[in-house]
Amino acid sequence: MSLVIVLLILWVAASFSRAIFTPKGSDSEGKIITGHRGGAGLGLENSIECIERGMAAGATSIEIDVHITADGKVVVCHDPTLDRTTDTSGAINDLTLDQIKAARLTNANGEATEQTIPTLEQVLQIIDGRVELLLEIKRTKGNNPGIESAVLNILKEHNALSYTVIQSFDDSVLETLHTLDPSLKLEKLLFGKILGLPLIFDGTLTRFSTDKYHYIRSFNFYHKALSAPLSRYLHRKGYRTRIWTVNDPKTLKAVALDGIITDRPDLM
Repeated sequence: MSLVIVLLILWVAASFSRAIFTPKGSDSEGKIITGHRGGAGLGLENSIECIERGMAAGATSIEIDVHITADGKVVVCHDPTLDRTTDTSGAINDLTLDQIKAARLTNANGEATEQTIPTLEQVLQIIDGRVELLLEIKRTKGNNPGIESAVLNILKEHNALSYTVIQSFDDSVLETLHTLDPSLKLEKLLFGKILGLPLIFDGTLTRFSTDKYHYIRSFNFYHKALSAPLSRYLHRKGYRTRIWTVNDPKTLKAVALDGIITDRPDLM
């Protein structure tokens, strides 16, 4: 067992090394610039204020994270709990929308502000097709049951499908969404591909093939883990590539990219 672990570590290290030593030289011109969590370097992450600042700073796309409440409402928050980002604690799946709206987002000093966790509907009203919406759905240990249908219904009600892209680390989320509506624009989040093996790391080791992900339009990599050869291969196969989360344009590498996810869209 220990030998298997050692070999796995070596494969992962080799995969990341190949990407890390790709020469610098890429730039953001012509690429989709996505404000990560709205543009988390510009305000309180995933807040309405932060999203507005991200768009004002030049983001051509806004990324948010969503979870579902105990009463079936979809809210915008990165974590599955309120503990880190608000003055309240508790799992979003266990709380009603009224309980979540009673919480206040906290600043870097842990002080409560006047801002609250927005609903997906509130974000759609702000974006309203002005930029792309990159919406991330998480599912860990069975949380967020039924969120795919809930999100899809809201997007349809607000005529938001044309400008919304959905990404996830979780294959079951992507597969469910594709089954519900094959026309959805879906993207696969991952850390990186294991060099020389048909495996990717997306929180677990997952089998990789372009046939398996035929309904995906982009693979979105951790920025240090996408090499130039891999990006070229995916482009030849008809896929796009994005990287996350880059906050210094000087660290961009000479890799063919379609998008950059960043906390600082103002710097890109």
